[in-house]
Amino acid sequence: MTTTVLVLSGGPDAEREVSLRSGAAIAEALDRSGRYRALPRVIDRPSLDELRAMPGDAVWPALHGRWGEGGPLQRMLEQLGRPFVGCGSRAARLAMDKMATKSFAASLGIPTAFAAVLDPADDACPFDLPVVVKPIFEGSTIGLYVCRTPDQWRHAWSESVRSGKPCMVERFVKGRELTLGLVERAGRLTPLPVIEIVPAEGLYDYEAKYTRNDTRYLVDPPLDRKLTEQMGEQVLRLAQAMGIRHLCRADFILDETGGGPGPVAWFLEVNTMPGFTDHSLVPKASAHAGVPMPALCAALVDAAVA
Repeated sequence: MTTTVLVLSGGPDAEREVSLRSGAAIAEALDRSGRYRALPRVIDRPSLDELRAMPGDAVWPALHGRWGEGGPLQRMLEQLGRPFVGCGSRAARLAMDKMATKSFAASLGIPTAFAAVLDPADDACPFDLPVVVKPIFEGSTIGLYVCRTPDQWRHAWSESVRSGKPCMVERFVKGRELTLGLVERAGRLTPLPVIEIVPAEGLYDYEAKYTRNDTRYLVDPPLDRKLTEQMGEQVLRLAQAMGIRHLCRADFILDETGGGPGPVAWFLEVNTMPGFTDHSLVPKASAHAGVPMPALCAALVDAAVA
């Protein structure tokens, strides 16, 4: 009898459109795997009873954002008792909180830039410019500002306060943008190849991630092998410390000046339900490692069921 997988997408968060694309791609991949039958459902913010009424032996919550990825939905799935792909609710909440995640990283000796919570009652920048201002509980660079001048800082501070969302200020690090995913294989989280992200211009923002086709993704770029192994080891330790399971993707900035004896990969954040669209990086890295999308998705459901 074929195991059915309820693939949830949509949700109430700002990344709803990305979630819809991820969910569609995951459902197609599971059906192509020949091992699972996908039951795709688009949701908003269902009640526990509404979730309970939805069919499926296992669940893949392919949502991105604070409600769907950051703990509330995971807590409901735990209450239902059905196996689901991705973190439990506690780890999901920690990973969605960028400040908490940086605290974990710093406690493990993983380099991460100084950061402070933005104070809506004080418009003075806590660090020397340049800095980055971003929401603590959002992804996909939504609401992110790079401030190189006092005017840019004042604008970012004002807009962040106006949003009503908790925000943070982080020291800006100039360098190459790298990302590294982990996926569970044979009961163990295993690092995928590093990907370097090269936007055609400016930041790797929402447009560059999901709508433009001129961003370049260099899988397994020419980097010092010791550095990439160190990044993989760091993400593994962080995932274990935070209780992350099944999959995640961590982002870094490679500062080749290093400020010391060599290059430094500065940790930025971790995503516990990274995108699975045709632009997404975990599927790209997995395919490069010899595990195409259908096999990847089936393996992640295997991990949840196990």
